[in-house]
Amino acid sequence: MIFPDKIAIGSDHAGFEYKEAIKLYLKRNNTIITDVGTHGLDSCDYPDYAHAVAANIENGAVSFGILICGTANGVAIAANKHAAIRAAICWKKEIAELSRMHNDANILCIPARFVTVDEALELVQAFLTTDFEGGRHTNRVQKITI
Repeated sequence: MIFPDKIAIGSDHAGFEYKEAIKLYLKRNNTIITDVGTHGLDSCDYPDYAHAVAANIENGAVSFGILICGTANGVAIAANKHAAIRAAICWKKEIAELSRMHNDANILCIPARFVTVDEALELVQAFLTTDFEGGRHTNRVQKITI
């Protein structure tokens, strides 16, 4: 299993503990991590972290990002405001794989209140080790950005 060299990761307070567990998992796989925050359990605003992860992809610092909040909806909505971003909410391994294969998603959004830490790690592995299929999906993905 080969992970990307660099990943940007961010969460709000609801996803903080998951973010820390995911960072440990990625470090064991020699991934360089850009942690944009949050750095504690104090209440905070998820768009700040979603925009920071998206910006790291847009500026070419990383190719992939991971965002975690309670439902994953907030971070996904915020990240998807960026033209170069395809942020996918995933709660099952198959959805994570399909978001990569069919949608060429570049940010995995994890709903911390609806998956366990072990399930979140499984999502990370599936997302980061699945390639975009291209083919008929390429034209569809190109139609996403208007």
